Amino acid sequence: MPPPLKPAIAVTGGNRGIGAAIVLDLMVRGQTVGCLSRSGNGPAGAIAIRCDVTNDADLRAALASLADQAGGLAGLVNNAGFHTEGRSATLPTGDFNAVMATNTTAVFAACREAHPLLVQSGGGVIVNIGSFFDKMGVKRNLAYCASKAAVGAITRCLAVEWASDNIQVVNVAPGYIETDLNRETMAEGSPLRDYLARRIPGRRPGTAAEVARFVGQLIAEPNPFLSGETIYLDGAQGIAH
Repeated sequence: MPPPLKPAIAVTGGNRGIGAAIVLDLMVRGQTVGCLSRSGNGPAGAIAIRCDVTNDADLRAALASLADQAGGLAGLVNNAGFHTEGRSATLPTGDFNAVMATNTTAVFAACREAHPLLVQSGGGVIVNIGSFFDKMGVKRNLAYCASKAAVGAITRCLAVEWASDNIQVVNVAPGYIETDLNRETMAEGSPLRDYLARRIPGRRPGTAAEVARFVGQLIAEPNPFLSGETIYLDGAQGIAH
């Protein structure tokens, strides 16, 4: 007879890239993990649930299903994200709204839907995945930068409001991270890799495993007094002069 499941950690966009790395790291740590994605796929061993994070009903049903299967919800990682770029002077409002819908509104909605389930479990940890672009002025990235800055604000507000519910909320903001989705553009000798070698003190981008390791530590060893903060994982690029 298999051992009973532990209350689960939900990871949005957990089927690829940084999200998949987070799912794998959490499972290695013995966590029950739900992988929420539009495809409904996920790493072997995870509870894979089809979910469009921009749809409130989908989010509500997916989180409820995960909590039902695992006997509760212990945490949430808001990893699903969307990126587009374009000249701000001609950026269509629809394109701006599409970025905000996935990167910002869905983060708020997922936290809202997870809240009662976390309360039922006695509290938990929410990790939002932001970006170090939240504090930078980046050409052709107005929508993305704005969406990630808003994630920091959401994190701060929920950390203050939900502390009495024993819910810790942290924003992890990576810099340039090499994943299976961008490996070709970051390959040795590529223009982007050469640029990063000049800009990042360690002369390399981060890895999905490095982000996943930090997120896994936050969840596996919760410290409720660390809440509301944005923690930058960018190899010191954002502060390098």
